[in-house]
Amino acid sequence: MAFGRKADDKMIIRKLFAVLLLPGLLAGCGTSSALYEKGGSHYSGRDLFPEKVKVSHARGFAITYHDHYKVVKIMSPFEKSTDTLSYILVQRGTPRPIGYHDSQFIEIPVRSMVAMSSLHIGLVGFLGCENILTGMGNLRYVSSPKVLDRIRAGKIVEVGKDQGLNEELLVSLHPDLIMATGSPVSKVSRYESLHQAGIPVMVNSEWVERTPLGRAEWVKLLAVLTNRETDVNRKFARVEAEYQKLVRLTSKVGPRPSLLVGMNSKDAWYVPNGDSYVSRFFRDAGASYHWSDTKATGSLPLSFETVYPVALQADFWLNVSIGSVQTKKDILARDARYADFRSFKSNHIYSYNKRMNAQGANDYWESGAVNPHLVLADLIRIIHPELLPKHELIYYKSIN
Repeated sequence: MAFGRKADDKMIIRKLFAVLLLPGLLAGCGTSSALYEKGGSHYSGRDLFPEKVKVSHARGFAITYHDHYKVVKIMSPFEKSTDTLSYILVQRGTPRPIGYHDSQFIEIPVRSMVAMSSLHIGLVGFLGCENILTGMGNLRYVSSPKVLDRIRAGKIVEVGKDQGLNEELLVSLHPDLIMATGSPVSKVSRYESLHQAGIPVMVNSEWVERTPLGRAEWVKLLAVLTNRETDVNRKFARVEAEYQKLVRLTSKVGPRPSLLVGMNSKDAWYVPNGDSYVSRFFRDAGASYHWSDTKATGSLPLSFETVYPVALQADFWLNVSIGSVQTKKDILARDARYADFRSFKSNHIYSYNKRMNAQGANDYWESGAVNPHLVLADLIRIIHPELLPKHELIYYKSIN
């Protein structure tokens, strides 16, 4: 393979790491200014980005334009932190601007990218730029046919995740960008050595968005990295219009059926917090959700005993998607008390596993993330079937 290295190549890489593994972690969004600003100068040419994107729904990032570069700021990438990471996206062949001492520089359009999340596959698929993917954290969990073809052709390699990250391989690939996932347990300091080696690492924290459209709007982040503003403005406007049309459809429904979400797993039952995009999905679908008033994003861990009284009365049970659960028999095998639930007795149980392949990859987390109008249509068809009688479920399926 093209990635096979001779012994002397390995020695060079190891020496490189010996030099680059300098003490100190990233200070907020800081980088080595000597590395990233060397040769910077003024630009006096025309505006290279006549088509621009506007961020209307997402709260986690912001974009500003200049004549030959763009500035991306990612706010609170690790959920509870207040840090802001800053990235300067410079058009290839133009000088780097002076003055951004605490920013990473990325040359655009990005031509090669390593993706560390299923969502990132959805982003490239939305824009039709699967060809930029050269590496992924895990090759197993992929639904996209185009990405699977590239994997089979040896054009995408597995780089590992977290403590198993193959840093030597990443240095040899030297991608234009690594798109990482921000979370409280996965800090940007994990990528410090790669950052020092001159490989930009951009943190994507779409999962803390409060609305489905806000989460999907992170596709605009990839658009500014690939200079596809025209495409994303056109395509996202259609998604936005379709989603808002569905919201209007449910705005005056009544009564609103109650929902139960998820399953107990390893002594905890995780339910979506009230400020999460999942909770917003339920509200927009015309449902009543017991934990809608909790003021946080992400998930809330509860005990079975806490959930049980709510579960007994819930009209629908959604997102029953743990492990190998495919039938009601599988559900009872996990806990016989599930038979007490109203939704169990009425056969109103649904998972979002309809588009799961043999390897366990679930397209709900790929294309579903950037097509929230399709997910919302599924939810409305389940909860208020009279509103969308002709809609066939895309991501969801009934568990019988």
